[in-house]
Amino acid sequence: MKMKKVVAMLAACTLLAASFTGCAKEASKDNADTNTVTTAPAANDNGTASDDASKDEIVTLKWITVGGGMPTNYDAWQKSINAYLGEKIGVNVDMEVVSWGDWDNRRNIIINSGENFDILFTDGNKYNAAAKLGAFLDITELAKTAAPDLYNYIPEDYWNAVKVDGKVYAVPTYKDSSATNYFVYDTEKASKYQVNFKGIKNFSELTDGLKAMKDGEGVTPFILANDGAGVVTMNYDNMGAGFRPLGVRFDDQSRKVVNIFEQEDVLAQLDTLHQWYKDGIINADAPTLAESPAYRMVYTAQGWSGAAKTTWGPNMGVDATADQFGDTIVSNDTVRGSLNAISASSQNPEKALALLQLINLDTKVRDAFYYGLEGENFNYTADSKIEKLNNDWNMAGYTQGTFFTVSQLADADFNQWDEVKELNANAKPSVLLGFTFDTSKVETELAQCNAVFDKYKSVLLTGAQEPRELVKQMSEELKSAGYDTLVTEAQAQVDAAFAK
Repeated sequence: MKMKKVVAMLAACTLLAASFTGCAKEASKDNADTNTVTTAPAANDNGTASDDASKDEIVTLKWITVGGGMPTNYDAWQKSINAYLGEKIGVNVDMEVVSWGDWDNRRNIIINSGENFDILFTDGNKYNAAAKLGAFLDITELAKTAAPDLYNYIPEDYWNAVKVDGKVYAVPTYKDSSATNYFVYDTEKASKYQVNFKGIKNFSELTDGLKAMKDGEGVTPFILANDGAGVVTMNYDNMGAGFRPLGVRFDDQSRKVVNIFEQEDVLAQLDTLHQWYKDGIINADAPTLAESPAYRMVYTAQGWSGAAKTTWGPNMGVDATADQFGDTIVSNDTVRGSLNAISASSQNPEKALALLQLINLDTKVRDAFYYGLEGENFNYTADSKIEKLNNDWNMAGYTQGTFFTVSQLADADFNQWDEVKELNANAKPSVLLGFTFDTSKVETELAQCNAVFDKYKSVLLTGAQEPRELVKQMSEELKSAGYDTLVTEAQAQVDAAFAK
């Protein structure tokens, strides 16, 4: 089947998926003691395999993920959740929650050293390489038998989006699988300095407002860590290559493969970042800052606007507002924003899939991972909603499982997951939706080019140096590393895939 037909089918599937989630309304808990999901397809009342078959032996699974570090009440939470998991599927879980600033280094060590784990959070930037390295288990067929309810729950186009050389090596997280970016800001401060974030098309429109915030408050308003403002490349599809400088603009019908950082729309945003850096709007230590502070007056984030009230604002400790920046886009890359892979050397891959099935389809488990320990981090209300007791839970909810079986907050006057479904339904499909760059012929060039980009990305994406000369220098080094070979191979594959 030619790729044009595939794209049409996948775009239709995206709408169908959103319709499906709209039908599968927020999971309700008919019994407050069991808190089991009733809306997801299931083999029994909790969407799990037969209990009798799983109680013979309890195995402990090591799950390594990213977040705000280990929760302070982890031991009590682990005891509570393991009692339930052991009863339901014969599993205990041993979590390692790595802090954001340590994540890239820790993940590289895990993959390159062959460290033991059962489940590892991964994403588009590293997923392809690790799968090709042989670190992850091929679950193409195993997912259908070991976690059939989960396999049927996640839309087929999402499984297709995570295929590497035709095989599935991770469970996609069924959530805001399209990508929408927002300016998130302290509502009171924006009002005080009359800064309007609505309808912003590019960074330069905010320069005067951010200067006013900086001068008035005497602090840096737009704090960046060393990963920088990756949002500047949001309109480009990286083709699943895990290499940011290479891609196709999501709405370019000619599907021309380009050096993303040489494109004028990206360079213009980088120009503004550099000006902000010189003006002190961006923090001077941005290229070396490992992790952003909890409070930032203004920043960009991917998600949905309701998260300003439910997550971003509470994490900042203030009332926050989120205004959309750019289009909502769906691509293979956006689906790959949150994945959980099983180690190729795991002794219990079926159990690992059973755990991922349970965390997705059983609301009691989903809430425990998302909100923390019942009685310490949250309580259930009489109508089975969530009353948060604090914001101390450090696990990152987007890394774990679907959003659509997470219980609604009691103090929210809206169901934020409905907004996520709407964003998915209305997302603009990338012109490369359904296409993944097969890098098997250019692995050497890809590794060399990634090494070059790693040298430049922090100073480039934080505005620390003049971008146009820096991009020229980087591009020259990329060419020496084999970049033109990457472009030639990628373009040939794209042209072949979308040939009439």
